[in-house]
Amino acid sequence: MTTSTRGTRVPAVLVLEDGRTFRGRAYGAVGVTFGEAVFSTGMTGYQETLTDPSYHRQVVVMTAPHVGNTGVNDEDPESARIWVSGYVVRDPARVPSNWRSRRSLDEELTAQGVVGISGVDTRALTRHLRERGAMRVGIFSGNALPDEGTMLAEVRQAPEMKGADLSAEVATKETYVVPAIGPDGEAVPLGTARFTVAAVDLGIKGMTPHRMAERGIEVHVLPATATVEDVYAVGPDGVFFSNGPGDPATADHAVSVMRGVLERGTPLFGICFGNQILGRALGFGTYKLKYGHRGINQPVQDRTTGKVEVTAHNHGFAVDAPLDKVSETPYGRAEVSHVCLNDDVVEGLQLLDQPAFSVQYHPEAAAGPHDAAYLFDRFVSLMEGQRA
Repeated sequence: MTTSTRGTRVPAVLVLEDGRTFRGRAYGAVGVTFGEAVFSTGMTGYQETLTDPSYHRQVVVMTAPHVGNTGVNDEDPESARIWVSGYVVRDPARVPSNWRSRRSLDEELTAQGVVGISGVDTRALTRHLRERGAMRVGIFSGNALPDEGTMLAEVRQAPEMKGADLSAEVATKETYVVPAIGPDGEAVPLGTARFTVAAVDLGIKGMTPHRMAERGIEVHVLPATATVEDVYAVGPDGVFFSNGPGDPATADHAVSVMRGVLERGTPLFGICFGNQILGRALGFGTYKLKYGHRGINQPVQDRTTGKVEVTAHNHGFAVDAPLDKVSETPYGRAEVSHVCLNDDVVEGLQLLDQPAFSVQYHPEAAAGPHDAAYLFDRFVSLMEGQRA
């Protein structure tokens, strides 16, 4: 059960699984929540972060000290609800100020039952997570807080992210279609678009099919449980695998579907979780990063062009593929196409003998940056080449 904290100073405690605690005030709903503690370095775009399904079962720590100053609007959500399991900020805005704002962030968190905490030294918390790694956490708020021993025991009983199979929990249950957008900015009648793409929803963000629609693509968004037969019933010119939460080592069904697409040689594009699925489909392993990449300021080099992009990330797992050589796979030669310049983590894969590629980050990039938008054009080029 949760209640509002607006206009109050309700005490709250954040407890990490290694025993470190931070005290502050309740922000959003009052209650108890658990998840994996991660930090996001984005200075803007908190509304898009909150509504990104990839954050399911994660408690997000904002490194930006002041959060909520533009309030919440009805245009920027990336899905129909907030997905984070908890929210941690240092200095929440007292009064939002933006011409598109409809309500405060605190009101939105409360309305959706999201338990948060404010007044926390998020810099110290972030440094702790960088040194010790992402870990389980609980936020407890209210006037009758349990003792720290009880809170720590409850945190340690919460499920871990490693081994979590979550994509079906956040994906659509029914197929829906996002029509292509014509030169006049209006939707193109279904069945008349330049290309048709089957998008497997593993936790897709709303801006992703929109970016494809802008390029004349009619996007059929399918549930995470879709089969190869469901994918090809759409009659696709290309197949897309989206971002999503959880451990890619559990995603055997998605790997099987992707292998079916690779066997048919259909142009394929994957992002984030979709990159990890492609890695597994090609025979590479995946592993959990110490604290992951989350934010909108990560430098990545496209090794096919040498260009460096500033990119938007949200991932705690990565593909274990060799950076220094071309690999032989059941579907032809493959290589690492993109790499993070901070830590040499694999940020993209491409097949050299058929039209398939993926990146670990978010080229749809709401709320930015837009350096990687060209990847949607690259996908279009693959479909044009296959058609020719």
